[in-house]
Amino acid sequence: MRFANLLIFIFIINLSFGQVADFWKYSDSLNEKRMKTVLISETVLAVSSITVLNNIWYKDYPKSSFHFFDDSKEWLKMDKLGHATTAYYIGLSGIELMKWSGVKGKKQAFIGGSLGLIYLTGVEFLDGKSAQWGFSKSDILANTIGSAFAIGQSLAWNEQRIRFKISAHLTSYAQFRPNLLGGTTAERLLKDYNGQTIWLSANIYSFLKQESKFPKWLNLALGIGAENMISGQPNTPVMYNNNDISDLFDRYQQYYVSLDLDLTQLKLKQKWANTLLKPFGLIKIPLPTFMFSKNGSKFYSFYF
Repeated sequence: MRFANLLIFIFIINLSFGQVADFWKYSDSLNEKRMKTVLISETVLAVSSITVLNNIWYKDYPKSSFHFFDDSKEWLKMDKLGHATTAYYIGLSGIELMKWSGVKGKKQAFIGGSLGLIYLTGVEFLDGKSAQWGFSKSDILANTIGSAFAIGQSLAWNEQRIRFKISAHLTSYAQFRPNLLGGTTAERLLKDYNGQTIWLSANIYSFLKQESKFPKWLNLALGIGAENMISGQPNTPVMYNNNDISDLFDRYQQYYVSLDLDLTQLKLKQKWANTLLKPFGLIKIPLPTFMFSKNGSKFYSFYF
């Protein structure tokens, strides 16, 4: 459930780097002073955040020698999508900082976009030294995909036309395993994968001719979620009221089609309001949604 901690982290850096883009103009050429500031700041932030993560998360679990761990089949890969989303947004922030520093072309994309992969690899090494988990190759693959998604769009279009986004709602599953799926409302939203949906939100206008009258702020979003998960892997015994209830939950994938709002395209008169909107760009706006799964389809007027 480290995704919950990482989610808070990317929200904070997204707020910080959103302010960079709004209050500081990009440099037209390489600015060595800005580049030094970026490198020092990134190093301090990465080291300090990993230290904090180690103290608040890993300290309660026994240590071990470095080892690998195959968790590729857990949580119907919802945790992997979370990793990709985290790597994407850290990489996106890195690209913004390269622009601010005046780095151009491929260097801007590769150096900045790789920040998520580099940072999360450090987190993965903490996993590798924890007896509870291990270094996960599938996590690294997901992190690589997220970073590549940011880098690829920067190289192709010099902008992000398609963004990872997330949404979350409360489910009833936490009552069976509150320690794992969350006890409070905030924990349930962050820890319960049953209530989380990962989206790819595409800005339609960016694919049209510049003279198009199509709303710049209206996106088409495709999402993926999962249901009936009370453990990482299927057939894991789960005791509830002295009974094994694992067979009562047939986990399955869900797929979504929805509209979305691109908050980065909403240009408000107050600059501070635009700044505050930026970090919320990673959140899928609740709008009419169609859901499809092996159990049929359903329409939601507003889906969180």
